[in-house]
Amino acid sequence: MIEVGRICIKKKGREKGKYCIVLKKIDKNFVLITGPKKLTGVRRRKCNILHLEPTQYFLEIKEEMSDEEIIKLFEKENLIKKLELKKL
Repeated sequence: MIEVGRICIKKKGREKGKYCIVLKKIDKNFVLITGPKKLTGVRRRKCNILHLEPTQYFLEIKEEMSDEEIIKLFEKENLIKKLELKKL
């Protein structure tokens, strides 16, 4: 299930194979996602839920959080190391 705070992998598009996090549900087909770009290369954008593969990882976030705040949450939960991410 795709919910706010769920970390997913993009299955389609130019960002295929990269991690992102769901920020907001727009409607039954679309969500707002971010990488954040400095961490995974995925910019903040609208995405079809069929293009996302949910992972087991979840972060408690608020819809209006900035990318810098989300990066701090990734660091706090040690997900940068677990997902083998590098800051760009």
